[in-house]
Amino acid sequence: MNNNTLDSQQEGLEPQVVVLRVSNMFVINYNYLVIDHINNESVIIDPAWDLEKIEQAIEVSNTTLKGIIITHSHFDHLNLAKPLAEKHKCPIWMSHTEIAISGFEAPQLRAIDAEAFWIGSLKIVPLPTPGHTEGSTCYLIGNNLFSGDTLFIEGCGLCADTAAAHNMYKSLNLIKEHMRPTTRIFPGHKYARSPGEPFSTVMQNNIYLQFSNKEDFASYRLRKGQNHAKFFEFY
Repeated sequence: MNNNTLDSQQEGLEPQVVVLRVSNMFVINYNYLVIDHINNESVIIDPAWDLEKIEQAIEVSNTTLKGIIITHSHFDHLNLAKPLAEKHKCPIWMSHTEIAISGFEAPQLRAIDAEAFWIGSLKIVPLPTPGHTEGSTCYLIGNNLFSGDTLFIEGCGLCADTAAAHNMYKSLNLIKEHMRPTTRIFPGHKYARSPGEPFSTVMQNNIYLQFSNKEDFASYRLRKGQNHAKFFEFY
């Protein structure tokens, strides 16, 4: 392995989540290999930047990659989707809306909506969560939420305008409705706290989950100084 970290977490009969910290210059992302040990199959969330590290994780885990799941179409969340899909002959899943607005194309690309689907014994539950982008989607797999740039442990994704911020507010409330206190949150980026924190901890540490109306939320989310320079604060 290189200087990036590779960690795994497993809980009872829950799927194993292999956490992959990857980077390209100042942009740091987290990819997740989710392994169903019953069928020895896996999916990967938002693969980017470090193909060798991802392939090592697949090899070390002795798993067959059966699919690639994309939370949203920003380049730092899908730049390795095509080569992985080609090598492993597996589909890429992304929401209908995100495909339409992004223009992303691949022979293996499959459009999804909010309907749950299965990969082996892994049940994939898409939660449409517009706000950061129009087609952003979180995915609940077992008791694990893969939240892309919608929900971070201590924040939420950037919003382009008031309408997007209002959508983000609704999306975060949707997440709150679906989460157990024990559900582990695995975001696309992190500030200080590490991926895999339980939702109860996220509720305590995330100011964006505390607003009671969309107007106050939007005003705070769109305050001055909230731009892509925030990438420099990811770790």
